Amino acid sequence: MNSYFYRIMVFLCVLQASGIRFVHAQSPMFEFGKQTSFTNISSAKKDRGTPLKWFDVNTSKETWQVQKDGSLVCSGMPIGVVRSEKQYENFILHVEWKHNEPGGNSGVFIWSSAVPNENRLPNGVEVQMLELDWVNLNTRDGVKPPIAYVHGELFGVANVKTATDNPRGDRSKSIENRVRGKGEWNTYDVVCVDGVIKLSVNGKFVNGISKSTQKKGYICLEAEGAEIEFRNFKLIELAPGVISAEQTAELLK
Repeated sequence: MNSYFYRIMVFLCVLQASGIRFVHAQSPMFEFGKQTSFTNISSAKKDRGTPLKWFDVNTSKETWQVQKDGSLVCSGMPIGVVRSEKQYENFILHVEWKHNEPGGNSGVFIWSSAVPNENRLPNGVEVQMLELDWVNLNTRDGVKPPIAYVHGELFGVANVKTATDNPRGDRSKSIENRVRGKGEWNTYDVVCVDGVIKLSVNGKFVNGISKSTQKKGYICLEAEGAEIEFRNFKLIELAPGVISAEQTAELLK
């Protein structure tokens, strides 16, 4: 073997053994939604926002289709996520969504690593988006899952832990059932600051978590087996806080 290439191979093996993560350079799969900053808003600048770019993690081009009206249709298959271009720490997220199939399942991952686990989903804090018939379709031995499950639960995924405002096991349930069913649009406003998340469902804050062990990471949109539509995705980035490296997801390059 040529000595030059041999040295290159040895160098790459050493880097791999050191635990450094390599991600192949990729182009964004699509643009959807707008981002601005609180500074721009408070200074009264004429800022229409910057388009948000989304990168595929483990789905396909057929999974996501941006429509002429700017909405985004997710087929639900294969199960997986797309991720934001950059990481976010403190921000406000507005998103509208509707399921087109009974019992549909999806969600948004906050402060995520955007690295899929064995179930094809990454870590982070999930903001659940379930269609109301999910509890009927998942009835076992005549016992339905708790109705709160489909009304905007928040929970840490994988190694991310949280303190729950309204505990249902290790998840936080909404204190009022406000989600609308198949074919109807729902509105989530999600405030994320310093490891705390507060969720408004259709105009009222009803759920929250705190003390997230991960406070900065990617935002991921989830495909989980059923068609869902998103629209009016708006993100307002806020000032950063003081966090440690252990509270930050690994940066993908």
